[in-house]
Amino acid sequence: MAEWRRGRAVRAYIDGRRVTDIAGDWKVTRGSVNRWLQWYDADYVDGLRTKIAEGPEPKLTELQRATLTVLIERGPIAAGYQSGVWTGPMIGDLIEDRFGARYHNHHLPRLLHQLGFSVQRPRKRLARADLAPASHVAPRDPASGKKKPASAAALLPSGTRRASGSTGRSIELGCGWASSLA
Repeated sequence: MAEWRRGRAVRAYIDGRRVTDIAGDWKVTRGSVNRWLQWYDADYVDGLRTKIAEGPEPKLTELQRATLTVLIERGPIAAGYQSGVWTGPMIGDLIEDRFGARYHNHHLPRLLHQLGFSVQRPRKRLARADLAPASHVAPRDPASGKKKPASAAALLPSGTRRASGSTGRSIELGCGWASSLA
């Protein structure tokens, strides 16, 4: 769509229309039309085509990425660290020390994901917790996975309770929601 519009605008200029008229017809600024004309003058029709930005060169070559993958798989102790678990800053330091490339800590997870790694977080548990299963915990119902069977009150929609007594008095007082129940 954008290429077609640019081409039509350039064609209108070639046919003798003014830049301000073209900008008004296409609801763009005069600067946009002038920019399209400059692109057309520089590269003819190819200048009007939409281009995808290439982006910066990668900081690590494919060989360096493969080497980094091997280093990470061997573990932090083999790489000279004292911890047995990799952290983001540790991997950033490793990359800077071995390859001379500096990555921001927020970009490291993206790089590691590209290399096929995923974040592994340890489970949180109490340091002095008894790891044996507790015998005093109520057994679960295997069918539902719940500790207690469902009661009749639990079958009602969320937060509602059965009405106690008669709703007649509410109807007499003119409560709108109760009158529809009668």
